[in-house]
Amino acid sequence: MSFLEISSVSKSYGEGEKRTDVLKDINLNVEEGEFIAIVGFSGTGKTTLISILAGLLEPDEGGVIFNGKEIDGPSPDRGVVFQSYSLMPWLTVSGNVALAVDSVFKKKSAAERKAIIDKYIEMVGLGHAKDRKPSELSGGMRQRVAVARALAMQPELLLLDEPLSALDALSRAKLQDEFAAICEQEKKTIVLITNDVDEAILLADRIIPLKPGTPATLGPEFKVPFNRPRVRGELNHNDDFIKLRADVTEYLMEAGAERGTVLEREIILPNIVPITQRKSKRDKLPAAYERAAGGISQERYLDFSQLKKVYPTPKGPLTVVDGFELKMKKGEFITLIGHSGCGKSTVLSMVAGLNPITEGAIVLDGTHITQAGPDRAVVFQAPSLMPWLTAYENVELGVDKVYPDASKAEKRDVIEYYLSKVGLADSMQKSAGDLSNGMKQRVGIARAFALSPKLLLLDEPFGMLDSLTRWELQDVLMDVWKRTQVTAVCVTHDVDEAILLADRVVMMSNGPNARIGNIMEVDLPRPRSRKELLAHPDYYAYREELLDFLEAYEGGADPSEDQLKSIQEKRATRMARQRSAIEAAE
Repeated sequence: MSFLEISSVSKSYGEGEKRTDVLKDINLNVEEGEFIAIVGFSGTGKTTLISILAGLLEPDEGGVIFNGKEIDGPSPDRGVVFQSYSLMPWLTVSGNVALAVDSVFKKKSAAERKAIIDKYIEMVGLGHAKDRKPSELSGGMRQRVAVARALAMQPELLLLDEPLSALDALSRAKLQDEFAAICEQEKKTIVLITNDVDEAILLADRIIPLKPGTPATLGPEFKVPFNRPRVRGELNHNDDFIKLRADVTEYLMEAGAERGTVLEREIILPNIVPITQRKSKRDKLPAAYERAAGGISQERYLDFSQLKKVYPTPKGPLTVVDGFELKMKKGEFITLIGHSGCGKSTVLSMVAGLNPITEGAIVLDGTHITQAGPDRAVVFQAPSLMPWLTAYENVELGVDKVYPDASKAEKRDVIEYYLSKVGLADSMQKSAGDLSNGMKQRVGIARAFALSPKLLLLDEPFGMLDSLTRWELQDVLMDVWKRTQVTAVCVTHDVDEAILLADRVVMMSNGPNARIGNIMEVDLPRPRSRKELLAHPDYYAYREELLDFLEAYEGGADPSEDQLKSIQEKRATRMARQRSAIEAAE
């Protein structure tokens, strides 16, 4: 008999017409000491499944046998770490872990319980912070507390419900590596719910997709053949890793492919010009601005010149960005990447006109940026919609502003065209408050493109979404962008996103006094899709350069010019070797 056996489990919510079937006929056997990763889209029932395994929910049909006994409620032999930290804000790190330890090990002495608490706090790297309260911790540190609390119960089965999904991509990668080491040390039987394919491959023995649908079912399993410990950088060179990653990704993309409703009529965009694109001879720039904008060409459509940002603090001036220098061509797509605190969003807010420039200049199409304007459309991490308005009305707010002379029919065509392009043809009249986070971000993207801006600014636009929804919206963004070729700057923490979107990836050094540390030209064919890039022989060489760059700046390090140059040369050598192998095979 398997250590954990899930037999024909089905679960639904509600009754009658309001009944929603969530899971159907789930069958899975897990051996003792095995690490299983279940991957799937948001809303497919992953949390429902983990709650059934934890004994927090009862299935409508079927059952779960754990260690020879049927699960009929929660038990300390099954530890759970949820996506939300669920910490007591008035207790310290030690106090939060002690809640679990004192409950499970009542018969142990106070000294023995303290030893257990201290052991697992040290294991997750929080020994220096054990007397701090949750409000004094970062998101990653809070999740470490939740992991320590679950491990301190010394459960036989560890259930992890997307424990790292609330973190940015770089913090998440660091915790994945730490978590892999902890799991190897503890040798637990583990079931991980995740939406991150890399996380699943790095940690698991088997990957099992949860197929979207109403209800959801389990898909085919993928075995992970790599020995432990698994090193992220080394895997990036492994052909088996590249193939497995592509196979799992392709399966999930096909399983989750949207079949959007097609509009009843074909829309042709009207030939109308927004006010931001109209040339006015009446507006005379000051002489200094004229000089700054002199010699503007397609090669210098957007010009960052010695950009500097200083914030006053109680301890004196803090220089966040110092000497940011970059020139962009018209129609170019740039991604900005770097560790938290490196000034990426500060640069974006200055070019948006939302944050005053301390020193230097930003010139867009011959005009010095001094304030916000509709010629720059911004898509933030949070969609910034009016919740009482429909999707259509939220886009209409911007369209009315930039096309004041257009007819009602022309404005309608613009609004419906872009909403249909982002997959919301059948949701235009739904209020923003009733939309999912992914759908809200689609509205934000549609609104940005509908403004026909000179410059599109994206500040971690998919950072709040799960990995699989992010894939969909990245492809949506690329599809709409290729029609408009708008000049764009995107801030991201996601290495794969940075490569997928960009003509150039601009890598920033650590702050304070952050600057450009490296610029990587991405010579991959357009139009792009994630599926096509995963099959491209150069893709993993670009990915390795970004990962190596981020590792070089890990923990506030300041790598030398020679070190950064060697990273670039490593990528060039790998690409040359790959091309030689392809030519030889032909």
